[in-house]
Amino acid sequence: MVELDRIDHSIIRELQKHARVTVTELASRVGLSKTPCQVRMRRLEEQGYITGYTALINQTKLGQSHIAFAQVTLNDTSSNALAAFNHSVKQISAVEQCHMIAGNFDYLLKVRTRNMAEYRQVLGEQISALPHVLQTSTFVVMENVKDAGL
Repeated sequence: MVELDRIDHSIIRELQKHARVTVTELASRVGLSKTPCQVRMRRLEEQGYITGYTALINQTKLGQSHIAFAQVTLNDTSSNALAAFNHSVKQISAVEQCHMIAGNFDYLLKVRTRNMAEYRQVLGEQISALPHVLQTSTFVVMENVKDAGL
C-alpha cells in the first residue's frame, strides 16, 4: 500500500461531501489535472480506502424519523455465539448500525423506525429474538444534532 498524501486525503474529503462530482471538477478542487486524479481515485478504490459511493437519504421525509439506540447484552460471547449474532443482526432492516462494544454490554445498535410502536415491535420480535440475547436497554433519540449525512 502507498502511504496517503495531502492530495489523497483531499480527494477522499471531497468525495465524502460530493460523491457525484465529476472527475474534472474533483481534479480542479484538489489541484490536479483529470488523468492524475482518475489514477489516484482508482488506486484509492483498489486499495480499499474508497469502498463505494452512495446517496445520503433524508429518512425523515421517508417516514423513518424515530431513532433509538439499543444496548444488547449476550448470554454467551464465544466466537460461535458472536458470529451467530453478527450474521443474524444484519438481516434486520431497521438496524442501521451495529457495533461490538468493549464495556458493560456487548453491542450497540442504531435502530430507525417510523415510530415508537414500530420500534417496540422490532425490539420484541426481531432484536430480542437474535441468537444469545440476554437483555436489551433502549435509549430514544430526542433530537439528531449531528449526523455525517446531514
